[in-house]
Amino acid sequence: MSLAGRVYYGWVVVAACFLGSFVVFGLSYSFGVFFEPILAEFGRSRGVTSVAFGVQSLMLYLGAVGIGVLVDRYGTRRMLAAGAVVLVFGLLATSRAQSLLVLVFTYGIVTGLGMSVLFVVSYATVPRWFDRRQGLAGGLASAGLGMGMVVVAPAADALIVRVGWRSALSILAAGAVALLAVAIVAVRDEPAPAQVPAREFDRGVRASERPPLRDQLAAVRAIAGSPAFLAQFVGWLLIYTTLYVVLSHLVVHAVDLGLSRTVGASAVALIGGASVVGRVAIGHAADRIGRVSTFAACSAVMGGAAIALPALDTAAALFAFAGVYGLAYGGNGALLAPLTADLFGRENINAVFGLVSVSLGLSGLVSPYLAGAGHDAIGTYSPAFVAAGVLALVGAGAIVAAGRFST
Repeated sequence: MSLAGRVYYGWVVVAACFLGSFVVFGLSYSFGVFFEPILAEFGRSRGVTSVAFGVQSLMLYLGAVGIGVLVDRYGTRRMLAAGAVVLVFGLLATSRAQSLLVLVFTYGIVTGLGMSVLFVVSYATVPRWFDRRQGLAGGLASAGLGMGMVVVAPAADALIVRVGWRSALSILAAGAVALLAVAIVAVRDEPAPAQVPAREFDRGVRASERPPLRDQLAAVRAIAGSPAFLAQFVGWLLIYTTLYVVLSHLVVHAVDLGLSRTVGASAVALIGGASVVGRVAIGHAADRIGRVSTFAACSAVMGGAAIALPALDTAAALFAFAGVYGLAYGGNGALLAPLTADLFGRENINAVFGLVSVSLGLSGLVSPYLAGAGHDAIGTYSPAFVAAGVLALVGAGAIVAAGRFST
């Protein structure tokens, strides 16, 4: 039903998903700001400390496999509420962790699992409400990620200075509760056929059926065995290596260059701000020029920027990198769920999206650790940045192949 008889309710769902992605990735991608004080408190190496972020990334995306099936079967609102409870509990427990091992469990596993629910709902719900404007709607919803980085990373940095990293986490948890309460009230599963504006779906829309679990799993397994799915999985695995290396280590890389932690945190925030522009503008353009080719092009730019990063040693150059990388990442991120829907359809979209998202978790688990371990061994992040960029270029080619396999 339209809102007040004028506005398609799908845009309200987009707003709810915006809040979900704001919370998830504003918190997750602010890890780089917490990295230095956690290093100082527990006295472990960069590689070992990076495991906390890696485990969280793995849980965020690995958990999406089973969570996607649950969302398809039990609905977005109930699952979003459950995810919010787990997320906040994990953050509060992390703020009281007395060892790095406990922190890895509370921040990595518990918080990551709560984030996983919010991630699936925030990204995979929008394609059920849009077709013709799916890139624009997906870009607006996922722009919460970029705004979360713009707001949360600098806010966390300021809070750490004033009250310490533990109290900062508790304050961020309280903010998450407020935002997620609004999202839970606003979100809906999918529109009824009569609710959809003319021309949004060229072939019309019908309410999804909920087949027996065995049939649903069989359909998802058939997709998972296809060449297009394998190419998409490998592409995401390689492309997002750049993201996790950059976001987990850019702040301490700036400190290594003789710049301040605030410069590094500002660069992370700028990536988020530029990604907001990229998500809306590039996501909208992709509806016209093709979502597969746009995704691949943005991924290639991400790779090229990462390769150039070792040569940039001033604050201005670091900010220029953040702007270019953020725009490309935004265009890429806007199309995660739309690309999946284009390749495999909307039936079981949460389950399929969750399954392919495991690739992001594997990349997030391994790449921050390897970058940190490489720095521990040779004292520089340059090889890690270049290697991640090259892998992203290969990944862009895999996405092109996925589009060809699906036709």
